[in-house]
Amino acid sequence: MRTRSELRWRCRRGALELDLLLSRYLDQRFDQASEEERSAFERLLTLPDPEILRYLMGQDHPKDDAVADLVNTIRSIPAVHP
Repeated sequence: MRTRSELRWRCRRGALELDLLLSRYLDQRFDQASEEERSAFERLLTLPDPEILRYLMGQDHPKDDAVADLVNTIRSIPAVHP
């Protein structure tokens, strides 16, 4: 399992939308996540940006069931506006 700072670095992607969605999950949900969900998050972060973006925008569906559940979780986290 990677450290939180390593995961934060891995959340930095080429697209601002991905940065925001992945960082929001890390900040708001990761600490309460099960080991399976944490592992799925690490697997998600190994994927290319366009693939992650398609999943998070609902244009494609991951074959990995745990990653698919995680994508649904990430998509359900509301944006926090100041």
